[in-house]
Amino acid sequence: MEKKNITLTILLTNLFIAFLGIGLVIPVTPTIMNELHLSGTAVGYMVACFAITQLIVSPIAGWVDRFGRKIMIVIGLLFFSVSEFLFGIGKTVEMLFISRMLGGISAAFIMPGVTAFIADITTIKTRPKALGYMSAAISTGFIIGPGIGGFLAEVHSRLPFFFAAAFALLAAILSILTLREPERNPENQEIKGQKTGFKRIFAPMYFIAFLIILISSFGLASFESLFALFVDHKFGFTASDIAIMITGGAIVGAITQVVLFDRFTRWFGEIHLIRYSLILSTSLVFLLTTVHSYVAILLVTVTVFVGFDLMRPAVTTYLSKIAGNEQGFAGGMNSMFTSIGNVFGPIIGGMLFDIDVNYPFYFATVTLAIGIALTIAWKAPAHLKAST
Repeated sequence: MEKKNITLTILLTNLFIAFLGIGLVIPVTPTIMNELHLSGTAVGYMVACFAITQLIVSPIAGWVDRFGRKIMIVIGLLFFSVSEFLFGIGKTVEMLFISRMLGGISAAFIMPGVTAFIADITTIKTRPKALGYMSAAISTGFIIGPGIGGFLAEVHSRLPFFFAAAFALLAAILSILTLREPERNPENQEIKGQKTGFKRIFAPMYFIAFLIILISSFGLASFESLFALFVDHKFGFTASDIAIMITGGAIVGAITQVVLFDRFTRWFGEIHLIRYSLILSTSLVFLLTTVHSYVAILLVTVTVFVGFDLMRPAVTTYLSKIAGNEQGFAGGMNSMFTSIGNVFGPIIGGMLFDIDVNYPFYFATVTLAIGIALTIAWKAPAHLKAST
């Protein structure tokens, strides 16, 4: 058990480093967009190209069951490092698009690999806590990243991207040197009656979960991809202001994941927790269009990320529990349906942003509300109820 705890710590450390790199660039992105005179529509397409690439590569990343967890994680981190470096040196829109496409490849490889790795070194009982720690490691990277990024941006607007590339390369090297491919978890046995190939997507235990992922990511992407531009255009917030907003939300989210996520999954179950998280997020996304003072915006922003930070690990935990010996498949499909929503959410959000800065948030409110309705019809499979 101690060896598994050490492995989990290494995984969480690498995730923290990788998402620290992502957090670094958040405050300075609007500055880069303004330097190149990009519209909200162009930003939406740029985010969408990340998701399109992730969508195309996600089924391949599902081969993590065949090729192993470690190699997928290392490949993803290397792609991320190259992506951030290209964004840092990019002076043309084309270069930025290439950078985002490589970033999409990295996302498709890293998360299924890490999720499957954690599923192999945990039990059904301990997995929610481990996945909560995984989400907390990601959030903690966002806590520190924007603050460092805002500081580095004061030196040069491109400097955060080079630091992000270096951090990702460091995480890749750490993974190569310290991670050992896990033995497959005997608890993750094949579930009787499981369909083969892509037909598994339409199995009742999977289908609604994948629809929830699709619809929620569709709404969340239109919100998250344009949040920095929203507060920049509507309130004139600086890179430092944006860093404070993102950092505050990440702190509250990380604390919630570490302290409350495991308890919430035991009290409510994953499905109910997803529903309550969606209700909270939907309400606060809409509320963000009505507040005006700095303090009110800060409070709403900090709180809105709590719902997102609880919903995502809850969906991952649910899929991990029902996936049996197909952890790579579940992780790959999670990534694929997330990326489908991420393709169209930013495009539509970017177009709506050019009409009115509030419209992407109205759009997100409606789509997230549809997700709430779907959770009402969502029932856990019998074998999952028995295990809990």
